[in-house]
Amino acid sequence: MSPSLAIPESLRLALEQGRIELRGQFLPGSNYTFLVTVRHEDQEYPAVYKPQRGEQPLWDFPPASLAGREVAAYLVSEALGFCFVPFTLLRDGPYGPGSLQQFIDYDPEYHYFTFSPADRARLRPVALFDLLVNNADRKGGHILIEKGTRRIFLIDHGVCFHEEDKLRTVLWEFGGEAIPAELLEALAAFRARLKETAGLGAALEAYLTPREMNALAARAKAILASGEFPALPSDRRAYPYPPV
Repeated sequence: MSPSLAIPESLRLALEQGRIELRGQFLPGSNYTFLVTVRHEDQEYPAVYKPQRGEQPLWDFPPASLAGREVAAYLVSEALGFCFVPFTLLRDGPYGPGSLQQFIDYDPEYHYFTFSPADRARLRPVALFDLLVNNADRKGGHILIEKGTRRIFLIDHGVCFHEEDKLRTVLWEFGGEAIPAELLEALAAFRARLKETAGLGAALEAYLTPREMNALAARAKAILASGEFPALPSDRRAYPYPPV
């Protein structure tokens, strides 16, 4: 698992309160995504801004909901103690409300399909996270290794948390394996927190529908009962396109 490192207060305050300036646009992808600089107290921080008005309509997800799902994925990652998702919040920006996420410095040529065997072996917690949040688009390029620290980070979670099974991922190599005990312990603790009337549950309810919240709880229960990573399904498309 990634080390549970606290987010620097300076970074948190900057993304919450700083002035957002557009630097450029990430062209690949169907939704508008911008590289921005956030200025706060004479400091500059790179970040990724995804405005809700730039989201392409999807038949199976509510309109203007993808940015909120990015935040929900961050909250789940933190609650699990995995700390995979960069700090993410929902706030106003140059093109209106959207998700604002900490930028991670990484090598775009080093992704899931070019990872070393040792780095691939570190991805079991990623597979569990995606199973829990029902990630419909885990491409190989959405798994980052930060330069310097070698920490794993995960990005692009706009199409997660659907109430129906939509898991599409490149990570199927662990299918049939027992989920490591420490990961199940983290999931059990997460499930207990999800049942609380305040705290995590209340925070997630700001971004997910009641039916999606119930489905999240049901997936946690089912994973704990199974204790195994699922095998590749044969009755539906289970890989994202494109895969990187």
